[in-house]
This record gives sequence, C-alpha cells and structure tokens, in this order.
Amino acid sequence: MTVAYAEVIGDPISQSKSPAIHSFWLNKLGIEADYRAAHVTAAGLADYFAARRDDPDWRGCNITMPHKQAALAQLDAVDPQAARIGAVNTVVRGADGGLTGFNTDAPGFLEPLLPRLDETHLYRMARVLGAGGAARAIVAALAGAGFTLVLAARDPAKARAMLDELAPRGEHHAVSLDHFATPTDFAFDDRAGLLDLVVNASPLGMAGQPPLVFDFSHVPPGSVVYDIVTNPLETPLLAGARGRGFETIDGLAMLIGQAAVAFEKFFGQPAPRAHDGELRDLLT
Repeated sequence: MTVAYAEVIGDPISQSKSPAIHSFWLNKLGIEADYRAAHVTAAGLADYFAARRDDPDWRGCNITMPHKQAALAQLDAVDPQAARIGAVNTVVRGADGGLTGFNTDAPGFLEPLLPRLDETHLYRMARVLGAGGAARAIVAALAGAGFTLVLAARDPAKARAMLDELAPRGEHHAVSLDHFATPTDFAFDDRAGLLDLVVNASPLGMAGQPPLVFDFSHVPPGSVVYDIVTNPLETPLLAGARGRGFETIDGLAMLIGQAAVAFEKFFGQPAPRAHDGELRDLLT
C-alpha cells in the first residue's frame, strides 16, 4: 500500500525540525501520510526533482540551505511572491507532475508580528542583520509591510544590492555588520506611535557558527527583538534583549508559521495550530 508523502531537502539535513513538525500535525489530524527528510546535494538536485515528478505519492517538499535559489531552475511555475524574492522554500507537485515553487518564509516570518501590524503607526523601522537567503524573504516581507529598513551585512554593497532589488521604492539604508557591534550614543527620539524591530536574519549565534556581536545601544525603546535562529532557541541576542525589557520573538515562531503554510499546500488541510504549545514542547 502506497501512502502520500512530502519531505524536506537540504545539505546538510539532519538538523531540520520539519519532519517533527509535519508529523505532529499529521498525527493530530489523523491523516494517512508521511513527512520525511532527504539529503540532497547541489549536484543531485536536478535528478531529485526529475525522479519526484514521476512519483504520484509525492506531494512536494520544503527546501532548506543551500538550495532555495538553485531550485528555481527545476520548476515549471513560480508563485509571484517567490519570484520577487528570488528564492523558494516550498515546492508542490500538481496532478500532472508539474512543479510549482512558493516562498512560505515571508508569511511565516510575519505571522507573529501580525497583531502589531494590525495597528496604525506613524513610522515603522527594522534593523535587519544578515543578507543571505533567509534575509531575502524577510526584507521583502518587511518592505511590503511598510517598514523602512537598515540592512547590515559583512559586505554593505551586497546589502545595498539586495535592497535595490527587493525594496526599490523605500529610503532604505545598507551598513556594515560592524556598525551594530560598537556602541552608539545616538539619542533616540520619542518612539510613541512607532514600531521598531531588530531582526537577526543571519546564522550568527547558531550552534557551530560564530557569535553575533551586537551592542544594545542601537535598540530604540519599545523595540521588538526577533532572532530566526532555532539552535539554540534562546540565543544570546534574545537573552540580552529580554534582560533589558524588550519584547522578543524566537526562531520557532517563524519556523512553525512557514511550515503551516506549506502543510496546507501538501495535505489539503490547515495545520492544527491550537496545539502550538504542545508542538513547541516537543521541539525544545
């Protein structure tokens, strides 16, 4: 007996929490399906998709590093938002074997911010650290939500190019990561009616990666500090922010949010989000 399945692909792949998330939801809903992990190298990417096209039980896949941009060349169609971002993290197989790419990172990132975004603000500013693949979705999402961006990267020219590509109509700024590593004596103005974010969209601070060097004098009063790193879940950035009284959002919020969008595309039912607390306990 065959069973429908989806999977996550990447290189490496053992660190992915996606199988635990999707399997949890499948179990809660009683859906007879599987969700797996597949180690796929860059050299094997084309062969992977060629084989899956011919498998009627395969519903699609999530994509993690380093294939989010390379996968575009293997697809028959790309959702407009994913095309604008220039990266896909979800591929869905149609009944005819056609492959369509989506980017669920952008809505997943914004999900925990929605209560704030429902409010009216005089001004919205986000300081975003990192200019890699994840940052592309985050920059596009924040620009679409009306934020002015300060994008920091080791190479400010790369940050500038990303802003020009993804957010060409705003008065955004590109700076070096070192800008946020050293103290500032900038006197922040009255932040009433403003929404300020600080987002670590880089792997810095992740287990096995260099630390994120960040000075909290750059964080305006009332800011929300958001770190997309999931290992460790309590990063030094979040611990430092919480200790200073800032609201924080951890990486599981984005991970679960983006997975929920993909789950419905794969299996045709909304993820059972009433169980998010239990899911978080399972993942931590």
